[in-house]
Amino acid sequence: MLAAALPYPATGETPPTILVIGDSLSAAYGMDMEQGWVHLLAEKLSDQSPGASVINASISGDTTGGGAQRLPSLLEQHEPSIVIIELGGNDGLRAYPIKQMRKNLATMTEASLAEGAKVLLLAAEAPPNLGRRYTTLFRESYSQLANGDNVVALPFIVESIFLSSELMQSDQTHPNASAQPLLLDVVWPTLSSLIGTTDRE
Repeated sequence: MLAAALPYPATGETPPTILVIGDSLSAAYGMDMEQGWVHLLAEKLSDQSPGASVINASISGDTTGGGAQRLPSLLEQHEPSIVIIELGGNDGLRAYPIKQMRKNLATMTEASLAEGAKVLLLAAEAPPNLGRRYTTLFRESYSQLANGDNVVALPFIVESIFLSSELMQSDQTHPNASAQPLLLDVVWPTLSSLIGTTDRE
């Protein structure tokens, strides 16, 4: 997948600050942090947009509730232009109520928008054993929060990776180091579009 060219640096435009708040998928579980897709994103941005910064506030095992509690102080500290929210997987594993998960995601989205940041939601999937109704409502929670220009949702970014055992760790739950560039490839086109509009409005 080809990456879109960024408009930075350009006169009068500020390099982006991207805050990633996620769980083990973004926290480089089972590998060095330098191998994770968030670190690869930081390297990519440093090449294309000098001065850009990526803050990885991801914690393995975190839930949308934990993210909603942590996000306000992170927004205040880092003043990001884009917030990537990659949470929900652990809510699904624990069969948390859909209504509460959706409320937590909405709280994080609204808090980010209130601080002037755009939002990229990276959807999670619930285990199929929880039933079709639960998994459908779970999946739809992300797309229902997307509103176009300022909030964008991507489908489960590891969906195709799960099909290849060579790209998974021995637990068959977490992508391995070889899969991390592929995760970035999925996120990058949409993220680069958000970056390109951040200072143009």
